[in-house]
Amino acid sequence: MNRTSTPVDAPASGAWEELVTAALLGTERRTPPGGAPGREAPVALLDAAAAETVRRRAGLRAVPAAARPEPAAEDPRPVLPLAAARRLALLLADRPGTGGGGRRGTAPDLMELLPQWLAAANARGFAAPPQALPALLDAARGRTDLRPAALAFAGPRAVWLARLNPDWRFALRAAPGGGATLPHPEDTEQTRRLWEEGLFAERVALLSAIRAREPAAARELLTTTWSTERAEDRLMFLDSLRTGLSPEDEPFLEQALADRSRNVRATAAELLSALPGSALAARMALRAAACVAVDHTGGSPMITVEAPHECDASMERDGVVAKAPAGRGERSWWFGQLVEAAPLGTWSKRLGGRTPGQIVALPVTDDWQSELHAAWCRAAVRQRDPEWARALLGTPSAPEAGGPGAVSLAERAKLLGTLSAAERADWVAGFIAAHGLSEAFQLLGVCAVPWSAPLGRAVVDALNIARDAGSYPWSFSGVMGLAERCLDPFEASRLDGLLAIPDETEDASPGAGGYWAEAFQRLVTTLRLRAAMAEELASA
Repeated sequence: MNRTSTPVDAPASGAWEELVTAALLGTERRTPPGGAPGREAPVALLDAAAAETVRRRAGLRAVPAAARPEPAAEDPRPVLPLAAARRLALLLADRPGTGGGGRRGTAPDLMELLPQWLAAANARGFAAPPQALPALLDAARGRTDLRPAALAFAGPRAVWLARLNPDWRFALRAAPGGGATLPHPEDTEQTRRLWEEGLFAERVALLSAIRAREPAAARELLTTTWSTERAEDRLMFLDSLRTGLSPEDEPFLEQALADRSRNVRATAAELLSALPGSALAARMALRAAACVAVDHTGGSPMITVEAPHECDASMERDGVVAKAPAGRGERSWWFGQLVEAAPLGTWSKRLGGRTPGQIVALPVTDDWQSELHAAWCRAAVRQRDPEWARALLGTPSAPEAGGPGAVSLAERAKLLGTLSAAERADWVAGFIAAHGLSEAFQLLGVCAVPWSAPLGRAVVDALNIARDAGSYPWSFSGVMGLAERCLDPFEASRLDGLLAIPDETEDASPGAGGYWAEAFQRLVTTLRLRAAMAEELASA
């Protein structure tokens, strides 16, 4: 309880002894230091003793309290349902598991479900409970993959808290403009002032926001200060043009090809090559087409390759990097860059009107096939061309798991990213049915969540086959972890038959059946938990 009394001055040396003496003798016989005799003397003595106790413990002179911070901005979003708020507290209280291989137990990994919970809560537009914000920011601090969804869910209060706690300063960097409020789109004067005088994070946020709304206005804003920007800032600003990239950006990007920074030139060239109608794409098409032809002199047509013998100044200006990486031949390095930047429409005209599938099926002389097909893969990804992606992927049941053109799992995953979600899932399901799960982990990572029914069945069937083979489940822990997060939760009832421990065959690994039953129990438990999470968020 606070008391109002005469302020106690800073005690002199020996003040504590004087207070003790006054307390022992009584305030009627001894006036407390800094006080006055009378009925209020006992209160003054206790106040003085309390202040001196705090001073002795802190070792500092008491000072007036600091001004209170301004209240956090109101969050107008609807309140989270009570059951969902309790679920969030449980998810945040969990600690990451050991990860990796080995025995994982049957309990779900709640921290691995937190990203999915946040995505669902953000989709429904809920506000974070104030009491959960510290734990939410701590979780986002430890996991950068959580930050976008966590900060979106936390709302304006995350920025308010980050200004008070240095441990949460990442929220200021991640929030648009470091938490600053961007000007209204029609406030041109404030927009100009923020662009010319704002901090770098504020300028990036401003340019990105305008680019998403009015691409031309963002480009025009960038041109006003382009020549005075630092090279690293020019690179970051230029990268924002990926959003809404169109032929109208070509003149500006052509000017950037003459930039004094090599990285800026390379980014400008990459963006121009993603515009098949650009002048740079036409120049690259001429160079690439001069290197590739069809040879009809043999019994069947074949593609021949004559890689460039030099990288001239005009090629370097158009983004070709002259110096090859260690262990890479210069001519193949230059050739790959030319083909990657050439419009894919070039090849049907150059190679006898053939379709992408027919072109990819042609044999290539002198061991140039892997180089040529890898460059076509990169071009298909850059130009978002699904027809070429299908040709390079081939059929999922092809004997060679990589298809005719993809040279690695990473390339296949990127090619799949150019297809629709449904086609992507069907292709991966066919791949798993033909080749199992040993190479499917990276491909599953590009499929939409929750997995489609055919893809989910393919994964479960492949896991069941692996169980029946008698091996331990630990080599499939990555796929099992994906299944826990990506299988449709309502598939749980279909998995009940896999929870029993199967009879072990003679060639089975000892105890493998029990480990598989444990893994499927964990999968079913996690799916049912995800279904409960969805119901809780939908209960508002």
